[in-house]
Amino acid sequence: MLLAKLALRDQLLTTRGRRPLVEIGEDARRIADRVLALAEVRRASTVAAYVSMGTEPGTSALLAGLQSAGKRVILPVLRPDNDLDWAVYEGPDALVPAARGLLEPGGELLGADAIATADVVLVPGLAVAPTGMRLGRGGGSYDRALGRVTVGTFTCVLLYDDEVGVEVPAEPHDRPVTAAVSPAGITRFAG
Repeated sequence: MLLAKLALRDQLLTTRGRRPLVEIGEDARRIADRVLALAEVRRASTVAAYVSMGTEPGTSALLAGLQSAGKRVILPVLRPDNDLDWAVYEGPDALVPAARGLLEPGGELLGADAIATADVVLVPGLAVAPTGMRLGRGGGSYDRALGRVTVGTFTCVLLYDDEVGVEVPAEPHDRPVTAAVSPAGITRFAG
């Protein structure tokens, strides 16, 4: 199982690394538009999101849109044990460089359980299976965080079109999401 996940991660990261920057930017705008149009997001008062890095689907336009819509946005802060703490997003100028090339909010930490206050949880990933099982980068940070999310909360992974509907090897600690948004649209998962 572990070897299958490693091989799939390597393949997906290689494909992402070949994406033209123009395409990454266009896809980021499409994803932002689709997420901001979701009824769950329009109704939400608090949204847990993240700052994209590298060739991940970009989140800058999405974060700006959430902020413009008056949403309280909380972003993860990676702890030394790979768990996630959370802090309020106060705009791109309030982000600070962190470990592993991440950008994180520099404000007051809210605690690992703050994710349970979110009405919508947007997470990164490399792929998602037709069952909603998400493949992350392998640190387990988001699986732990998703374990703290209130049952029934809308959880959504942001991906490129070719990363949706991929067979993902699952382990007992892996947590599914309820939807995926890609440039082509939204995919909802039963469960």
